[in-house]
Amino acid sequence: MKPFQPVSTTDQLATHLREQIYQGRIAKEMPGINQLANTLGCSPRTVLGAVKQLVHEGLVTKQGAGRPSLVTLENSKKTPTLRIQLIMYDREDSEYDIVSRYLMQIQNHLENAGHAFSFSNKTLQQLGMNVGRLARHVERTEADAWIISSGSRDILEWFAGQSKPAFALFGRRRGLPVAGIGPDKENAMREATNHLLALGHKRIVLLNRPSRRLPTPGLPERAFLETLNKAGIVTGNYNLPDWNGTIDGIQKLLDEIFRLTPPTAIIVDESQIFISVQNNLARRGIFAPQHVSLISADQDPYFDYLRPTVAHVRYDTVSWARRITKWAHNVAINKDDRLQSLTKTELVKGETIGAPAI
Repeated sequence: MKPFQPVSTTDQLATHLREQIYQGRIAKEMPGINQLANTLGCSPRTVLGAVKQLVHEGLVTKQGAGRPSLVTLENSKKTPTLRIQLIMYDREDSEYDIVSRYLMQIQNHLENAGHAFSFSNKTLQQLGMNVGRLARHVERTEADAWIISSGSRDILEWFAGQSKPAFALFGRRRGLPVAGIGPDKENAMREATNHLLALGHKRIVLLNRPSRRLPTPGLPERAFLETLNKAGIVTGNYNLPDWNGTIDGIQKLLDEIFRLTPPTAIIVDESQIFISVQNNLARRGIFAPQHVSLISADQDPYFDYLRPTVAHVRYDTVSWARRITKWAHNVAINKDDRLQSLTKTELVKGETIGAPAI
C-alpha cells in the first residue's frame, strides 16, 4: 500500500473551485452540484466531495436542503494576498523527495489562492537554531506571514510572540498560541512501542534530532518513555540517546549504542535518517529483523520498493495544504486563527520487525 496519498480528482476539483472563488468567477452563490458536474465533466459525487472541502475551509456556507450554498467571498471584496515565507529545518529536508512533494502541494494551494509563496534563503539549522539570529533574519525578510517547519520550542515561542502571523508545520507547538498541524506522533509512538514490547523487546532505542529532546523531551518522546516505564523498564539516556542530529553523526552514535549493550529494536523519527541508519547497520553486518528490529516513525514512497518491507508510521499529507490555505485566508481578512490540529496515524507493520534475536 502507498505510504502517502497522491492528489485525488476531488482535491484537484476543490483547488479549481477555490481558485474560481478567489478570482471572483464564482460569487455569491455556488452553482448546483449537477450543474457543476455537467459543466466540468465530472461525477456529482466528485463535485460533492470538493464542495464539502470548501465548506470545511469556510469558503462556502450551506443553507439547507433545496437552497443554494453561499460563497463567503463576495465578488466585490477580493481577499488581500499575502507574502508568505516558509523556513525549513534544514536544507537537506527541502531536497528530500517526500518532503518536496507535500511542500509542492502547499505551494500550489497557496499560489492558486492568490498568495505569494517562497522559501526562506536560510534554514533553522543555518541560523544555528538561535532565536537572536532568527529575529534578525525575519526582520530583514519581506514577508507578511511565516510557516515554520519542525521548529524547536524556543523558536516557536518566539514566533508566537510576534505580531506577524505564524504557522507551525510539525515542531514543538503544543500549548503555544500559534496555528499548526502535523501527524499524531504521540499516539504513533505509543502504538509502535507497545507493538515492540508485545514481541518481547526490552532494549528499545528512539533516535531523533536534538530539537525533539532539548531542553526536555517532547510529547511523542515522553509517550515513548512512559510506555516503557509502564512495562517495568527503567529508562534513561540509553533509550533516548544524545547526538547532534546530522547524517554524519549517525556512525558515531551507532558505534556508541552497539558497543556494550546493543539494542534489540530501534525507532527512528525521520525516514531519511532511518535509511541512513539501515545502511550504516548493514555495513556492520547488522540486518533487520534478524539482528535488530527497525521502525520508521515517518513515511517514504520508496519504502514500498524495499525488501524487507519497512515498518513505518503512515499519515495523510494532503490535508496540510488545505489547512494552511485556510489559515492564510483567515490571516488575510484579519481573522484570528491559532487552531492546531493533528493528522491521524497508522502503524504499518512491515518486515523489518520481529521477535528479539536470542
